[in-house]
Order: sequence, then C-alpha cells, then structure tokens
Amino acid sequence: MGHLKRIGLIHATPLAVAPIAASFERLWPQAQLQNLLDDSLSLDRAHDGLLTEAMTQRFIDLSQYALRCGCEAILFTCSAFGPAIEAASRATPLPTFKPNQAMFDMALATPRPNGVLHVGLLATFEPSIASMVLELKTMAERLGIALEIHTAHVPEAMDDLNRGHADLHHEKIAAAVTKLPFCDVIVLAQFSMAAAQPWAQRQSTVPVLSSPDCAVSALHQRMMNV
Repeated sequence: MGHLKRIGLIHATPLAVAPIAASFERLWPQAQLQNLLDDSLSLDRAHDGLLTEAMTQRFIDLSQYALRCGCEAILFTCSAFGPAIEAASRATPLPTFKPNQAMFDMALATPRPNGVLHVGLLATFEPSIASMVLELKTMAERLGIALEIHTAHVPEAMDDLNRGHADLHHEKIAAAVTKLPFCDVIVLAQFSMAAAQPWAQRQSTVPVLSSPDCAVSALHQRMMNV
C-alpha cells in the first residue's frame, strides 16, 4: 500500500500528454507515470475513417508492454478508439480505464428535472464522436436514464493547438458552447480540450466537464483501494 503506484498512460496524440500530466500533478502527484505514445494512431484513424483490426492489435501491444514494464493500471487518453480499448483491457489483468468513463459517470449523475438528461458533447477530433455517443448511450441504458445527446465538432481547433495557438483553440470551443441547444451538462470529448474548460464554463450556466480531472480522481480512488 505504501509504494508508488505506476500508472501506464497510453496516448494516440501528443496533445493529450500535458493535460493528463497537469491533472495528476494537481490531484495525485504521488503517482508514478509512464507515458506510451503512438502518435500515428490518430492519424491512421482519421485517414482510414474506421477502426481496423491492425489498430486494435496495436492497442493490445501497448497494453501488454505496459504490463511488462510493471504498470499497475492503465489509462487510455484517446477517445476515438473505444472497441480497441475494450480489447486491450481483456488482454491484460490490469485495471484499465477508458478516457471518458469517469466523466460520463459524472455527467449521468447530473439532475434532470425534465426526466430526460440533455448532454452536450463537443469534440475537436470528429472521428471520436460516434464511439463516444455509443459509449454514453450504452451507459445510460444500463442505468435506465433517458438521454438526449447534442453533438458538435469544433473544426480547426485541434490544428490551432498543434500550431501553438492555445487561445484560438480555447476561443473556438467556448464559442461552440453558445451554439448548443439546451443542455443539462456539457462534456469536452478530448483530453487535449481540458485547458479550454474554464473558457467554456464562462459561456455556460450548466456544468462543463473535462476528462482528465474526472479520470485521475476515479483512478486514484480505485487504486488506493487495491
């Protein structure tokens, strides 16, 4: 119980590395992190337009490598690869966390005075939307929650972040919040969007959730009970 917990972080884009590191620094600085990055995964996913068996095998390989390196849990930070992450979780005995699972748990706990929960989902990487909607709907059905999801892609924001123009990235996400229909809660799809959360929250009267803080809090709670 007293030793440092080594957590394997598996990334498909370098843009996810800094946001999750910042969340760990704030919420669980004692964790020992191992970053595994295959930055061609997101490029291949966007190019191919679908998740292939070869991509899934790469996730399994990364997960098994983390196991061999002594990791005690794995957190994936890439939201466009749900089925591949599920396959990877079956390939090792380690606790394995999807990037948005904890955020979705929090979103689904939001009060819904009208009986139906309206969730806004903003993404800067369009291929992630379909898998995230499916995951969120599956979780809601399991809990018996009536759900309406309003999605929006924020084009060019990820390119802005890649070019080092963080303020433009944040501004575009904040502007997209104002164009959503009525929502009870809003979720930011990518880990790379986390720094835009305060900007987005200023444009909304409902909670705006980001993945990294939710994920680290849930992971910490789980691992401290192991």
